[in-house]
Amino acid sequence: MATENGTPDTLLGAITYFNDIDVATQFVASLRWTRGVTCPHCEDKNVAFVASRRIWQCKECRKQFSVKVGSIFEDSPIPLSKWLPAMWMLVNCRNGVSSYEIARDLGVTQKTAWFMLHRLRLAIQAKSFDKINGDVEVDETYIGGKSRNMHADKRKRVGMNRGKSMAGKVAVMALLDRHGKYGTSQVRTEILAGRKKGSLQSKVRQHVVEGSNVYTDAFYSYRGLSNGYVHGFVDHAEKYVDGQVHTNSCENFWSLLKRALKGTYVSVEPFHLFRYLDEQVYRFNNRKQSDSMRFLEACASVFGKRLTYTALTGKELAQTC
Repeated sequence: MATENGTPDTLLGAITYFNDIDVATQFVASLRWTRGVTCPHCEDKNVAFVASRRIWQCKECRKQFSVKVGSIFEDSPIPLSKWLPAMWMLVNCRNGVSSYEIARDLGVTQKTAWFMLHRLRLAIQAKSFDKINGDVEVDETYIGGKSRNMHADKRKRVGMNRGKSMAGKVAVMALLDRHGKYGTSQVRTEILAGRKKGSLQSKVRQHVVEGSNVYTDAFYSYRGLSNGYVHGFVDHAEKYVDGQVHTNSCENFWSLLKRALKGTYVSVEPFHLFRYLDEQVYRFNNRKQSDSMRFLEACASVFGKRLTYTALTGKELAQTC
């Protein structure tokens, strides 16, 4: 099955459609060069397509290039016929998709699948410098393993005991605009240095326009937001909703996030946590779109970004084309 513009609307359709490498190449090229193929080296449009190698050659600078150059696919020997179904699965599987599943389904190694998924997460990363306003929910949570599930040696290494402990966990904040695009709530996340007042309130002031309605729980660190905002809070020891004052939409996002982290990815290192947050934010913010439109929008975001394996593993800084 396919949509009116020819884009597949199911995973089976995506696998079948992009199995032809020529079709996959032309699909990515049409997203990248909407006004005709342009040389990424000198930006000249006088180029010739070499069909036998599926590359272009610029007649001005004489350099050759493929559709992968200047994208997250650059320098990857994995064909687009595998990259595109992997993107489909990442953005459309509600609870995420593990590298082991990608490896089995696409016939690559688990290490390769892990690297592919992180490159795809970079593509759908959507950071915005625009502040949000209106009705904004703010909430925070801790992400990390439970001490009772850890080996005794690991508990000792991270300073956790058998009871409840925040050691080894990462504090994450969600700021949710109740009236975002598509008429649905939109969320953005921030990893926090801690839950003290200075850390929490600085993030709120960084992302939310002054004068907005800000709704939180009764956590003490939020006290003082009334200086600049219409601050409403609800004490969860008494009730969860007080008219328009609640953080239920944030709680819904946390539920989806933790279901993916605990059920699909199982173990996420703090070093990579922001990448998994970006993945869940993308699916949540585009949940009202069809699978094909969500996939199409994600594929249009792969250009101008690059992530090498050494950058991913912390041996060098990530590059942006």
